[in-house]
Amino acid sequence: MPQYRFNVFGRLVVIKGAPGNWSAFLLGMDGKRREADFVVPASLGESELCQYLSDLFHESASSTQPAVTRLD
Repeated sequence: MPQYRFNVFGRLVVIKGAPGNWSAFLLGMDGKRREADFVVPASLGESELCQYLSDLFHESASSTQPAVTRLD
């Protein structure tokens, strides 16, 4: 199952799966994952994940963390 890693304004997020079957996790500094408290819409494609995360968490942007970036 493919997985995609993102830096979401300083938080590490992993999204696993494929369109129609996404699962989101927060990645701790110790490398442990926990289920995220948000849902990725089934209709999103892989290329839309970064923009979705940016739109969802835009209020977390700061001068030191101004954007969501894909880490893979």
